[in-house]
Amino acid sequence: MQYKSQAVAKPYFIAAIGLFVGQILFGLIMGLQYVMGDFLFPAIPFNIARMVHTNLLIVWLLFGFMGAAYYLIPEETENELYSPKLAIITFWIFLIAGALTIVGYLLVPYARLAEFTGNNILATMGREFLEQPLVTKIGIVIVALSFLFNICMTLLKGRKTSISLVLVLGLLGLAVFFLFSFYNPSNLVLDKYYWWWVVHLWVEGVWELILGAILAFVLIKVTGVDREVIEKWLYVIVTMTLITGIIGTGHHYYWIGTPEYWQWWGSVFSALEPIPFFMMTIFAFNMVNRRRREHPNKAAVLWALGTGVLAFLGAGVWGFLHTLAPVNYYTHGTQMTASHGHLAFYGAYVCVVITMISYAMPILRGRAANSNTAQVVEMWSFWLMSVSIVFITLFLTAAGIVQVWLQRYSDTPMAFMAVQDKAAIFYWMREGAGVIFLIGLVTYIASFFIKGETKAAA
Repeated sequence: MQYKSQAVAKPYFIAAIGLFVGQILFGLIMGLQYVMGDFLFPAIPFNIARMVHTNLLIVWLLFGFMGAAYYLIPEETENELYSPKLAIITFWIFLIAGALTIVGYLLVPYARLAEFTGNNILATMGREFLEQPLVTKIGIVIVALSFLFNICMTLLKGRKTSISLVLVLGLLGLAVFFLFSFYNPSNLVLDKYYWWWVVHLWVEGVWELILGAILAFVLIKVTGVDREVIEKWLYVIVTMTLITGIIGTGHHYYWIGTPEYWQWWGSVFSALEPIPFFMMTIFAFNMVNRRRREHPNKAAVLWALGTGVLAFLGAGVWGFLHTLAPVNYYTHGTQMTASHGHLAFYGAYVCVVITMISYAMPILRGRAANSNTAQVVEMWSFWLMSVSIVFITLFLTAAGIVQVWLQRYSDTPMAFMAVQDKAAIFYWMREGAGVIFLIGLVTYIASFFIKGETKAAA
């Protein structure tokens, strides 16, 4: 059954994909700046391009999560959204605040931007991923509170399911841990210690709950497998995620001045972090194999399966490659970290947001699925983006190995920039793969404009 208030998810999905395009464009700019240092300088220096690239990633994924929640919660609670009007107001506040922040990064020197936006009142700027001005951070908190109020009020007056409860738990955790972005102690060890309470406990903690809930919802819809079976899997995955993810924060504490016992705790529990992702892969394939019906939206099924596989490879395998303290000693801060980050974010979060959009957008447009032709184009986009991100990961891994061998492990280590020259071939290949990724993303967007025979929405 479709609920009228689910329509508020549509602008969130559209904004998410639009911002995703921006993120990739700035990624390509950065990629060229690795090998052509003066490219677009001084208009867009590397540090600004990187800041925009990572901030757009965070913002568009948050738009995707919010849109997914606004679509999912009415169906799970069997109730209309508490306030569709509040959801639309929240959307515009978030979009305008995000756009103004990006424009500020591009047009105003960062130090002056800090001065204009009250950083002297409460210093929160200047930290990786948390570069947002104080006013933007306050705006994010207001948006998060109104969003959670809307979702929780809807949940309270309707049916409670495991999927909706896990989703809300993840969203609450997202909001709570973001509050640590306001805490910026002068002691650098304390600063980094609590900085990871936002960054790590988001992407390797509460975001994984959101991922699990969205994936479980879509699998129920496209496979027809009993809800009880899927929910049992979800509980096991969530438990393993929280156990390994929370204590696994220690793998960020190796070299920042914290006690050495974190090397043991971080290594052991980080080594266990691939387990929930492997379970998620088995879960997705098992549910599809046990499906009771053939859903017309084959593209959404493909994205769901891709989420499991690529999340396991990126967050699990590539995370494990350099998470043990004796290995991390050499790989910390090299392109090995970047290789893991690219595939992990794509596999776990980009794919699950697109899974939801792929499933929900046709229904929001009055059909059960896009036409067969459109779905073929969409599946091509999946393979273009997924294969290219795997190659980006492999090229960055190769660059990381070059860095470790020539700069860190060698008895006669080379200078940083000399090593970068040695790795330039891999940066060029990474840029080529990035162009193919952009083609895949454009192909995905184009698939929604292809007409053909469609089935009426169920």
